[in-house]
Amino acid sequence: MLNIILLGPPGAGKGTQAARLQAERGMIQLSTGDMLREAVAAGTPVGLKAKAIMERGELVSDAIVSALIGERLDAAADQGAIFDGFPRTKAQAEALDLLLTERGRRLDHVIELVVDEDELVKRIVGRFSCARCGTGYHDTFRPTKVAGVCDVCGSTEFKRRKDDNEATVRTRMAEYRAKTQPILPFYEARGLVRRVDGMAAIETVAAEIDAILDGTV
Repeated sequence: MLNIILLGPPGAGKGTQAARLQAERGMIQLSTGDMLREAVAAGTPVGLKAKAIMERGELVSDAIVSALIGERLDAAADQGAIFDGFPRTKAQAEALDLLLTERGRRLDHVIELVVDEDELVKRIVGRFSCARCGTGYHDTFRPTKVAGVCDVCGSTEFKRRKDDNEATVRTRMAEYRAKTQPILPFYEARGLVRRVDGMAAIETVAAEIDAILDGTV
């Protein structure tokens, strides 16, 4: 039962790889942002605490985030876990160690998807999708077969995310570096950090991650 941290800036492919690991290996993705929203919507005790804090415009404490993660780990006691968005500080990393130890688990790998910032900007800024069926495209890497017409449903209406622009992407990259910098040395000292070229083809990235998880590299 593997427990891993998946690191990488927005657009690096974490979501794609996490979804694959869930489907192929039965792991669960623990994304703190999604978990908070779900707990608030479900009205769980932890969710109600978090909602009150967020409504005051304050940051949710590490203790509440840890409680959420603990709940999810308890509910998936026989599944491996992919941690996404947590930990971001050394204190959170130490809290995660405790959460895992209390449940007879351990952290196996910290996998960072390394990207080239300029290439990542091109990857993200060129994304668009069909406004009707949601099929995703890219100006350069995956254009529609017929210009202006969706391959799947034939719609001629498309949309782009407002935050898929160069300034926002570069800001996100800077935030990622600032947030991950404190925890990488903590895990590197324990020999847990492995790096994968996040700019490679999805299949290549998947194969490299699988090799790390299977202990063949």
